Amino acid sequence: MSEDNFEQMLNETFKTIHTGEVVEGEVIDVKPDQIILNIHSKSDGIITKSEYSNDSSIDLTEVVSVGDTMEAKVMKVNDGEGQTLLTYKRLAAEKGNKRLEEAFNNHEVLIAPVVQVLSGGLSVVVDGARVFIPASLVSDTYEKNLEKYNGQEIEFVVTEFNPRRRRIIGDRKQLLVERKKELQKELFERIHVGDTVTGTVKNVTDFGAFIDLGGADGLLHISEMSWGHVENPKKVFKVGEDVTVLIKNINGEKIALSMKFPGQNPWLNAGDKYAAGSVVTGRVARMTDFGAFVELEPGVDALLHVSQISHDHVDKPSDVLKVGQEIEAKVVDFNGQDHKISLSMKALESAAPKYDDMATIGDMMQVEGDAAEEAEPVEEAAAPEAVEAVEAEAAETVDAE
Repeated sequence: MSEDNFEQMLNETFKTIHTGEVVEGEVIDVKPDQIILNIHSKSDGIITKSEYSNDSSIDLTEVVSVGDTMEAKVMKVNDGEGQTLLTYKRLAAEKGNKRLEEAFNNHEVLIAPVVQVLSGGLSVVVDGARVFIPASLVSDTYEKNLEKYNGQEIEFVVTEFNPRRRRIIGDRKQLLVERKKELQKELFERIHVGDTVTGTVKNVTDFGAFIDLGGADGLLHISEMSWGHVENPKKVFKVGEDVTVLIKNINGEKIALSMKFPGQNPWLNAGDKYAAGSVVTGRVARMTDFGAFVELEPGVDALLHVSQISHDHVDKPSDVLKVGQEIEAKVVDFNGQDHKISLSMKALESAAPKYDDMATIGDMMQVEGDAAEEAEPVEEAAAPEAVEAVEAEAAETVDAE
């Protein structure tokens, strides 16, 4: 066989390939940093690690095996050493771009893993093609730290497709907003004022807590958190915990919530517990110049007027009382309709007369007599003994001085 015939046979056996052509070959050897393919050409095809993946830490022996069939794109027919340089990742990216273009034109929702968290957003990969999702389009609420998305599969739509400028933008926020609108519509069709529902604490502020009801947030104002007094909502609620609340009011898209359940209203039986004339114990909750408010139980406060604190003159309640102090007082008035209770500590004080240093026995007896007239009448049979006792006490007081 002549050399010309042999060369012709080789040309017929091995196909001619060109730069940019897509070829298919069988893996005949794989090393950590390169893959060798039999592409049925005069030379084998080489795929380096950098042309297989953007992940520099990848070990090709862990992702490709001898005997696998692969498609690749020809980068260079002769690299100077008689080998053909191929690229796997660029072909995958081209296929991915076609997939993204279809999704962009059809407004299709895609699902892809987050491969990298960047300072300005997230990077996801669809069939080898990268999509950038800006931080402002990751969620419908502000998120300071996006690391929680790393490695997760997320849904998004392609809102901008310009591969020539390497600008392919994804939007996750759009989907969240649309779904929330659907959930919101379902929620408002389902709930009514007076309903008891379960929600999740989404945020806690100084004035209240926002509760996620599944489609819309409701405000639980600090004044509606308990029948009692709540000083700091952050000490009562934690973000993420489930709570049962009452729908107090619905105004457009605003929902007012309450935890003052009617059946737990302490005023329902307050008339029996705090009737006028009864002696009660309470805690000083707060004070003003005209009196002190005493908590008898959570949700039931009573007013202790400054004039009812003591027989002695009291200028301000804070002169003799402290917030948190427990006191005993007598209920002098109960108004269940207006939720008002008036107390008196003075009514429980002993009305024992006081004498000045220059008082005579006669003065003392006169004061005792006046006090006796104001007090309940004493039986006549016991009057002499009572007078003798007063005289004896007064005499002892003078002798002692």
